[in-house]
Amino acid sequence: MRGILTTREKEVFKLLVTGLTTKEIALNLKISEKTVRNHISNVMQKLGVKGRANAVIELLKLKEIEL
Repeated sequence: MRGILTTREKEVFKLLVTGLTTKEIALNLKISEKTVRNHISNVMQKLGVKGRANAVIELLKLKEIEL
């Protein structure tokens, strides 16, 4: 299950694991906060998990993102 994230989803989660807020991620990527939340929701749905923390854990296990 490698390569399940879009480029943008990966960018969002790379910033998320650094501790940035939704608002900070939005400003950083020059997209709306709603778009950031949509990317996070889409990833959680793809992984079949509830919550951002569980999504991060799964993505780390799958080696989709790194700390």
